[in-house]
Amino acid sequence: MQSAPSIQKLLDELERLPGIGPKSAQRMAYYILNTDSDAALRLAHAIEEVKDTVRFCTQCFNYAEADLCEICASPRRDKSAICVVSEPRDIPPIERTGVFDGVYHVLGGALSPMEGIGPEDLHVAELMGRLSSAEVNEVVIATNPNIEGETTATYLARLIGPLGILVTRPASGLPVGGDLEFADELTLGRAIEARREI
Repeated sequence: MQSAPSIQKLLDELERLPGIGPKSAQRMAYYILNTDSDAALRLAHAIEEVKDTVRFCTQCFNYAEADLCEICASPRRDKSAICVVSEPRDIPPIERTGVFDGVYHVLGGALSPMEGIGPEDLHVAELMGRLSSAEVNEVVIATNPNIEGETTATYLARLIGPLGILVTRPASGLPVGGDLEFADELTLGRAIEARREI
């Protein structure tokens, strides 16, 4: 059965969202159709507002509504530690841990020679500019533990190492509550390599 043109247009746009297939788009479209006009307009306004007001922080390239994001602008953050991540979406999970109180630097991706993404396509030069400041004494490279993330981490470690700045990487290994018998060799190997005294 063919949908009305306006409904089909909404379905087509919803399906463009990452992770949204035809069924999810249909559920979302029906929700929007069945909700009151105020709720639908609030959603439309929120989308419009975020597109109009959010930009990249001029210092770390996180999302921001001013020149600096809230983290870079905060006087309570430890400016001597920079956590390097691939994308802005990588920051909230780290923030939720409540463990890291430094600042961030968003690369805007990861090195991927197969896709033609090199250092010049990322915010590597801007990171190196930030590291020229004498107050930075540690860089935590928190890229994803996949081929691209590991390649990026290795590249950055080699670039930063000669500056005399401590370069660290979050330990990776077994999840809390996980069973050894279900861990793959790479994960278990990393967990053993990153072991600590108790």
